[in-house]
Amino acid sequence: MTRAKPVPETVTVHIPFRLVKRGGRKEMHLPDGASSQRKMDNTLVKALARAFRWKRMLESGEFTTIAELADREGIALSYMTRVLRITLLAPDVVESILIGQHGREITLATLMNPFPLDWSDQRRAYFSVERLLRLGD
Repeated sequence: MTRAKPVPETVTVHIPFRLVKRGGRKEMHLPDGASSQRKMDNTLVKALARAFRWKRMLESGEFTTIAELADREGIALSYMTRVLRITLLAPDVVESILIGQHGREITLATLMNPFPLDWSDQRRAYFSVERLLRLGD
């Protein structure tokens, strides 16, 4: 009988990555060329859902003012108005967020700041050149 080689007790694997804060969360960034499947940004998806729900509540007449709705939801008026602003995003920008194919530059923090209202300008600001070419913009 031959003896098997002894198996080392520990194995060290080196994976190059860096941690980056994104939307209040830590995200792992892999080096260029590494394949990584993007996943949905739950913070952004939740904010989109809330924003469109609030918009629907205002449009239905359930609440007459944003201040009244903010009071009912127990949320600061300034926060609610900034979140409501994301309902003005282009439909394809919203879709890219929902399916997790948006660029790293789109975070809730960046969308809380003023952004272009024109959809073409939004696409140029938030999409890569390759994506813009596919969209025909």
